[in-house]
Amino acid sequence: MKKKVVSVLLTAAMLTGLLAGCGSNGGDAQPAADNAADTTQTEAQAPADTAQTESTADTTQTEAADTAADAGGPVTLKWAIWDKDTTPYWQALKEAYEAANPNVTLEMVDLGSADYMTVLATELSGSGSDFDVVTIKDVPGYATLVSKNTLEPLDSYISAAGIDLSQYGGVDKQITVDGSLYELPFRNDFWVVFYNKDIFDAAGVDYPTNDMTFEEYDALARQVADPTFGSQIYGTHYHTWRSAVQLFGVLDGQHSILDGEYDFFKPYYEMVLNEEKDQICRNYADLSAEGLHYSAAFSGGDVAMMNMGSWFISTLISNIQSGEYDASLCGNWGMVKYPHAEGVEAGSTLGTITGLSVTSVSDNKDEAFKFVEWVSGAEGAKVMAGTGNFPALMTDEVAGIISSLEGFPTDPESKEALTVSNLYLEVPYAENVSEINDILDTYHKSIMNQEMTIDEGIAKMNEEVGKVLGQ
Repeated sequence: MKKKVVSVLLTAAMLTGLLAGCGSNGGDAQPAADNAADTTQTEAQAPADTAQTESTADTTQTEAADTAADAGGPVTLKWAIWDKDTTPYWQALKEAYEAANPNVTLEMVDLGSADYMTVLATELSGSGSDFDVVTIKDVPGYATLVSKNTLEPLDSYISAAGIDLSQYGGVDKQITVDGSLYELPFRNDFWVVFYNKDIFDAAGVDYPTNDMTFEEYDALARQVADPTFGSQIYGTHYHTWRSAVQLFGVLDGQHSILDGEYDFFKPYYEMVLNEEKDQICRNYADLSAEGLHYSAAFSGGDVAMMNMGSWFISTLISNIQSGEYDASLCGNWGMVKYPHAEGVEAGSTLGTITGLSVTSVSDNKDEAFKFVEWVSGAEGAKVMAGTGNFPALMTDEVAGIISSLEGFPTDPESKEALTVSNLYLEVPYAENVSEINDILDTYHKSIMNQEMTIDEGIAKMNEEVGKVLGQ
């Protein structure tokens, strides 16, 4: 399969419904209602005329705004974001776009990161919403906004602009709703394997590679591990998220968390629990009780490999440079692509995306889409990379920007790990994905705490998710 060079990067879905009802007060009430209607018809005419006038004014205002935009006149786009002061790429994107488009002013509105998608859904449901562009933080929240008809379908804009959606590595298909696309991704975070070169050097073991099967990965972890008390080295590390174990199973492109049948999880649970038993990795129950963060585990210098998202790169670099992490313990690090099942293409991985959408109520839809197109395209990608973040569009130039950042490993394998052949979303689009997430998380904990056997836990997943899916 020809590799598509892309970078990748979703978690509670809200289901909405339209409630309608009607009632009758019986035979005596109907004539009274008719009479009331006749009596008030003339009185209602004036408000109706007023509403019509206001509607005409609104239409004229919208047409004037569109005309101004088409003519290159000044346009202000209201843009919903979160954590403006602590997320460097918001301001960088704003400044770069305004410099390239002097007729456009971007007005960023910070809704905060806590419950961002819930707050945004509330804002867009209000009659007074005037956002033009909104940032989509996760797929479940995206599902909510689509179901509320608050986002503009982008298909005609994408077609007119000639955008090649294949550059996003198949992500577009995973967020298409009833044949339409309502967002374009501009940021992706994808999973890789971080490793400590000093541990491998001390053990005299070759470094991980960009093309490892799970069997090779497991063998390598066992080869480098040292269970000696007081000088223990863990061959690998799994954070307590279910994604750190379960989602190995979706890398074949044939399964997802929406399947309803989860027997494909079994070999990965067996691998991880056997590694626990043999002290190749830390115990899940201990990690949960201690609340050990994955960053503390890797920076402690006793973990040889760790599967984690690309977001950890900037954290690792900055904390080593600041001295927060002891460089003598974790400063000599590298990264490689995710391991894969036998017969699956190397570079297949999991990801989460951040996207941009045009609102259905925007008075400046054309200009809003131009901004979305720019941010999610090559120019926006370079801006994102310059701030140390991973854009959705990974070109050779963008990969070069990231790999040239001070503190990024200099070995060619680490740079090669930035390329992805197949990206599978951790959370694909589905209206009921929140319920499915909760079920899978519950029984993941039961399996990893060994309160249930692997077979028992998977059987419960199948049963409970089957109920949600109506199977």
